[in-house]
Amino acid sequence: MIINAEIDKPIFQQIKEGIEDAILSGAFPEESQIPSITEISVNYKINPATALKGINLLVENNIVYKKRGVGMFVCEGAVNKLMENRKNDFYDKFVSSLVLEAKRLKISENDIKNMIERGFKDEH
Repeated sequence: MIINAEIDKPIFQQIKEGIEDAILSGAFPEESQIPSITEISVNYKINPATALKGINLLVENNIVYKKRGVGMFVCEGAVNKLMENRKNDFYDKFVSSLVLEAKRLKISENDIKNMIERGFKDEH
C-alpha cells in the first residue's frame, strides 16, 4: 500500500482503498487478519485516528470485522462484494460517461464495441 499526501484524496480513503486492493489481490484472504491500526499508523507515519477512519469505512461496508481483543479480519464474501462495488463504480465513472459522449458524437454502439476490442488488443 502506498500513501501519497500530495494528492487530493484523503489519507483515510487511501488506507481504505489500499486494504481493499490487498484483499482483491489475495494478500489478505477472507477470514485472515489485516494489520492493526497501530501497525498502519506506525508503518505509514500517520495519525492513528486517520488509520481508524479508513478501517471504520471497511467495517461499515462489511468488508472487515473486529474480533474483540484479537484484531481486524476480512469478512467472508468480501472479495465478491468488493468486485461488485468496483464494477458498479467502473460503470458509473467510465461506461455511462463513455456512452453519453458517444451519443453526442453519434458513434454507434458497434463502433464503440470495435474501439473497446481494439483497446484490449493494443499493448500500451
